[in-house]
Amino acid sequence: MFFKLKSYFNFLLKSTNQHGVHSPFVFSFVTKCLYTKKRLHAQKTINVLLKSIDYFDFRHLQIYDNPKLKSTILNSYPKLKFNEQTTDLLFINDLDQNAVRHVLSIKTLHNNSMLLVDGIHSNQEKENIWKRLIRIPNITVSLDMYHCGVLFLRKEQEKEHFTIRI
Repeated sequence: MFFKLKSYFNFLLKSTNQHGVHSPFVFSFVTKCLYTKKRLHAQKTINVLLKSIDYFDFRHLQIYDNPKLKSTILNSYPKLKFNEQTTDLLFINDLDQNAVRHVLSIKTLHNNSMLLVDGIHSNQEKENIWKRLIRIPNITVSLDMYHCGVLFLRKEQEKEHFTIRI
């Protein structure tokens, strides 16, 4: 319990809204996707997932360690394909060392692929794994939203990390 309280306090000290974002790509994502009023799901992370699918018009998804989520996604986006030849969006429900190995082994990620990771501040181990994911060289943009985190592979952008309140 103490870890989560401390982690949340640190998040609040570092976090900003769209006014602290100087990347046009991230500013657009925050203002036109994350800050839109429409609520597609009660759980924050799933709401971010569904909004992102719509905003980026993703077509190919992978879900790591949450098979029940597939039906929720297909209810809103029936034309999506899962585990195909390319991965536009990878959702990681349970962040652990196996998830990191999975990310590192995926050959279907491409420029502009997005990784959405749930529970990045659930405990010290998950927070450390999250920090390790951010350091992967191909990951150039990372957003910490406390409940979840987003990672982007964008070759044309310098490596940047953002802490955003949603």
